[in-house]
Amino acid sequence: MAKRKGISALMSAAGWIGSFIGELIPALRERGISDEQIHAFANADGKISIGKIADVMAAGIKSAEAIHAVEFNYDEAVENKVVSGKYDWSNSDIASDHFPTRRTGVISSNIKLFHFNRYISSEDATREMDKAGYRPAEACELLDFGAKYPDVQREFPVIALGSVWQSPDGDRRVVCLSRCGVRRRAYLSWFGDGWVGACRFAAVRK
Repeated sequence: MAKRKGISALMSAAGWIGSFIGELIPALRERGISDEQIHAFANADGKISIGKIADVMAAGIKSAEAIHAVEFNYDEAVENKVVSGKYDWSNSDIASDHFPTRRTGVISSNIKLFHFNRYISSEDATREMDKAGYRPAEACELLDFGAKYPDVQREFPVIALGSVWQSPDGDRRVVCLSRCGVRRRAYLSWFGDGWVGACRFAAVRK
């Protein structure tokens, strides 16, 4: 991508920087930061503080598609995984009969969280993961992930598109992890409805 004064064309186009600052300043004020404190970041004495902000932003951006080491136990019942996850609330239909797996044994692997940052259908999300060499995680894999990394779902919803259960009413359901306030929950959502930009999709390398 072409560069201009050290800033990519994408970042400098359409007043993106001005828009970003316009959103950032009110957000800082809401958190009790005064205009004088904000102004201090713009002078030479504020360079270290700006670096700290950049560190926080970089960590957040990287975590959007972070790789998480997980041990998958394919022989453990899905119901037991729900118990191990210690969710504040869980859907009773998250069960081995509804979300079986053909995989067996215990395997150390990784979960990658894909973030498309836009409304996306389940089919399109699966295709994008496939292009990157990943398959959507199964329900049992997502539950192993949730048990080991309980705080991730407090940041954003995490979905497993690799296991789909057709409920008695004919709807296709998938397992999702998210929060309600600070409470963690494991629930079912509709495969065919599509997903908002905040969602992350758990995936395993093929």
